[in-house]
Amino acid sequence: MSKKKHSNPGGIVFSTNPDFSYESDNQEDQDTLPPAEQRLKVILDKKQRAGKVVTLIEGFVGKSEDLEKLGKDLKTKCGAGGSAKDGIILVQGDYREKVVKWLQDWGYKAK
Repeated sequence: MSKKKHSNPGGIVFSTNPDFSYESDNQEDQDTLPPAEQRLKVILDKKQRAGKVVTLIEGFVGKSEDLEKLGKDLKTKCGAGGSAKDGIILVQGDYREKVVKWLQDWGYKAK
């Protein structure tokens, strides 16, 4: 089966309503809040990861570019891999204390 990109990703195929108009959920990225207003939560997680532990940083509000930059800075400081998407930064390994300390040094509210 081919993987085509459809113009209507919402799953609506047909409507009998003649006044129906499809509204997409294309939301623009929010402006990034200053570090003092960010409320980040640092969590240790190992669910659905074959027993491997990861440090999750949740609660980031802002543009995806800023999230990627913060994630890259944290991964570099920890010397570990990971990812940053959907407002969550994932760092491979248990770095909770270090991450909280660095975030607080950078002006973020983290716990």
